[in-house]
Parts: sequence; C-alpha cells; structure tokens
Amino acid sequence: MSTDTSDETQLGSIGHTPRMPVPPHMPQQPPIPTLGTPSAIPVHEPDEDAESTVLSTHTTSRPAGSTTPTRPVQPQPQQPQPHLPQPQNAQPAPEQPAPARPIQQAQPNAAAAPGFMAAPPEDITQFHTTFSKLVDNVSQVVVGKEIPIRQCATALVVGGHILLEDNPGTGKTQLARGLANSIDMSFKRIQFTPDLLPSDVVGVTYYDQKRGEFEYREGPIFASIVLADEINRASPKTQSALLEVMEEQNVTVDGVTHPVPQPFMVIATQNPIEQLGTYKLPEAQMDRFLIKTTIGYPNHEASVGILKQVNVTDRAATVHPVLTGADVLQMRKISERVHLDDAILEYIMRLVEATRHNERIQVGSSMRGALALTRCARVWAAADNRGYVVPDDVKNLAVVVLAHRITLTAESAFAGMTPEQAIEQILDDVPAPTVGLHA
Repeated sequence: MSTDTSDETQLGSIGHTPRMPVPPHMPQQPPIPTLGTPSAIPVHEPDEDAESTVLSTHTTSRPAGSTTPTRPVQPQPQQPQPHLPQPQNAQPAPEQPAPARPIQQAQPNAAAAPGFMAAPPEDITQFHTTFSKLVDNVSQVVVGKEIPIRQCATALVVGGHILLEDNPGTGKTQLARGLANSIDMSFKRIQFTPDLLPSDVVGVTYYDQKRGEFEYREGPIFASIVLADEINRASPKTQSALLEVMEEQNVTVDGVTHPVPQPFMVIATQNPIEQLGTYKLPEAQMDRFLIKTTIGYPNHEASVGILKQVNVTDRAATVHPVLTGADVLQMRKISERVHLDDAILEYIMRLVEATRHNERIQVGSSMRGALALTRCARVWAAADNRGYVVPDDVKNLAVVVLAHRITLTAESAFAGMTPEQAIEQILDDVPAPTVGLHA
C-alpha cells in the first residue's frame, strides 16, 4: 500500500469504525480529544500497517498521517471537550436536543407578536359568542343591517352613546328598541319636543305634603338604555340637560348628585333633512356621542323579506332578552384586556393629529376622540374573536367615531365635502402599520 500523504488523506476520509483491537501489552492511552480545526500539518512516519494506522487515526480523531498508536498527541488550546472512542460496531450516540424553551400562553396584555397567530383565549371566545348572539337577535328587527347593529353593540359594551342620523322610516327607533329589548335591563324612551323642559328629563324635587318634606322624583334618564327620539327638536336648554349624564354618568338636581344605573347608554335619533322647528346639536354635545352612524335603506332581498312579514307591525316587540346587564359589564371587562400594540396607538394618534393639521378642517378631533377610537377598536377586535387590535379595526371605526367631532372650513363645506369624506381621505394619506409580521 502506498504511503503517500494524499493516499492517507483519502483513507482518513473514510467514515467507518476500525476493526483492529488494541494489543493487551500496549498501555492504555488516554482519550484523545478531537481537534477543533482540520488544518493541522500531518506528520508521516512509515510503518508496516499504514492502512490500519490511518483508519485508527480517523476513529480516534487524530491528525491524518500519524501512524504510531502509542505516540500521544498534544491537544490544541482551542479544542472542544474530549471525545471518547466508540467500541466496535457501536451506534453513534444521538445528539442531545437543545432544551426546549417553555411556550408562554398568549396573554391579552402581552407585547408578544407571536401571540397574533395563537388561538384566542377562552374569555375572548366567550366575548365573540355573546356579541354574535346579541347582533343576531337585533338583526331580526332591522334586517340586513349588520354593520350598524355591530356599531351600536360596540357602543353599548364600551359604555358610550350613539347618534343615529338618517332619513325617516329607515328603522332608527326600531334599532334602538330592538337593542334595548335584547338585553334584560331597564329602558325608557323620551320623545323630545320644543316644549320639553330639563326637569322632564333628569327629574324634579317636589314637596310631599303628606310626609312634610321634599322628595326627589327621578326622570326617565334613570334607565340603563335611554332612547332620545328626535333629539334635535328640543331646545338647547333641554339638550344641555344631557351633558352631565352623558359624560359623568351622574345627574345633579338641587345640589344633590344621583348616579344612573350601569350599564348606561343614550341612543339618540335625528333626521338630517328636516330643519324646520329643530335645533342643531352643539359641538360640545356632539363630541359626547361615541359613534354617529346611519342605517340606510335595505337591499332588494331584505326588502322583499320584510314585505312577506307585512302582518308584523312592531318588529322590536318580537325579540326577547338574550343578555343581562351583568353580561354587558363582563364583556366590558374582557375588552379591557385586549392587547394594543404601540404601533396601533401611534397610528391612532397620527390619524387624530392629521385632523388638526388638515387644511380642509377648521377644528380637529380632541383626545376624547382618540380615546373613543381606541376603546371601540378593542371591542371590535374581541367581537372578531381576536385578543389583539389590527389596523383594520381602526380603519373600520375611524369614520363613525371621528367624523362628527371635526368642523370643516367654509371653503370645504361650500365645495360639497362632508366630514366623512375628510376622514376617509386622512385614512388614505396616513400609512397603516404592519403589526406582527416580524414574528
């Protein structure tokens, strides 16, 4: 067999276990550590059995070309841990897998981007089921209008108020009554007229002659859901009676503060086409409405279905409660644990700030609008069975939450622009973040 260095290198590359036993008279050598780098210069010494020596060298991880089995090899300073030689026909030891990192359960308030693809928590799934049950029940009253119904349910869970502005006969009052009848809570309706007084809304203190003392009689505002029908027909004095209760959830009469039941919600309606005998709501009161939305006319299929049920004169009376007030408060607590990424908060503030620096907008949205959009986005995400907010949640709610909080310039109004169009243009101009793609 040739003793050329190239032959030894080729034989050294053969990956098999030598079958040469160690002679008994040969002293036991200590384990020879493997070399960290194969760049050591081989030392060749001729021997009678060069092939077996080369194979033994490969097995013990000695430098290629070393033929003297008794010659110790000096370990290199950069060597890894020693490698013991394997016995004959022994299977190589399997590599120990790296210790697995413990999998953390996705928490709603965690800053975890990997949680975006995880299964929703149990409480979020419960929220989604309860929210869908409420929407489906109200959909029996107002057919084919899922988006306005979801917006009203979102305002109820957040604890805000909603303004329904649409043409007569579109189902504004039916939607409000259908939502109230779907929840086992107190409900009062106030028909606003020009001669309505503030005491007719918040209550009055009167003198009881039998008892000989003054007594406070609560007004219709003391209910969980209050329908303010045709709110713009009342005088500004009566409209201002709702300012405190809509913001602070309290009513103050004769210096005494009375809390309203919880949950509490005001659903107001008004017609945009009828201005005779009406009073426009002031900006301060408009800002107190969480959402302002419209219903619109149903499509052809839904309209035909309504005509088939022509004998039903009051559709709101046909539904029964599917939730309680405690269920609504529980849903509110769950929505407060929905995760909000910093990029989402930055996106919301950029949208709100864009309304303040737009040349077509005279008065932009306040921080109340930013807070309202943030809270609604959390509920909207939980209703979609997600424990985190995505930019689409903000986009779907930006118009109905921010449009009624801005005031256009005179030039923009004369040009025919609406506040809704201004918000839509801002949504197109402000880039949306990409959340969770780096996970």
